[in-house]
Amino acid sequence: MTNAAHTMFAADEASRALGIELVEASEGRAVATMTITREMVNGHDIAHGGYVFLLADTAFACACNTHGPVTVAAGAEISFVAAGRLGDHLVATATERTRYGRNGIYDVTVHRETPAGPEVVAEFRGRSRAISAKRD
Repeated sequence: MTNAAHTMFAADEASRALGIELVEASEGRAVATMTITREMVNGHDIAHGGYVFLLADTAFACACNTHGPVTVAAGAEISFVAAGRLGDHLVATATERTRYGRNGIYDVTVHRETPAGPEVVAEFRGRSRAISAKRD
């Protein structure tokens, strides 16, 4: 099923240029993935936090745009739990916590798959604001 989030992501040159893929987007939920490349590794030989934030922010944007009105970030914060590494395939799962009026709160967990199972890399909380009517 295609919704406004898919339309928005199709026009998101920044996210797609980094290899981010939208895996799922449905009523208040989205899953996006990205693999850490050499260009995304910082001077400590770990994933630059900005790229991890960008992945989480993309999943957040897709989740809050599943309802139809054009919705943007009003604010966000991230807690880095573990370092991402070159070659890690990161998965960001965004979930709507609540919507009230034109506002919303969404949580995003970014994890990587390991032989022992998923390992959390970061936790992100985004606050959204609907700014216009539904997309055409």
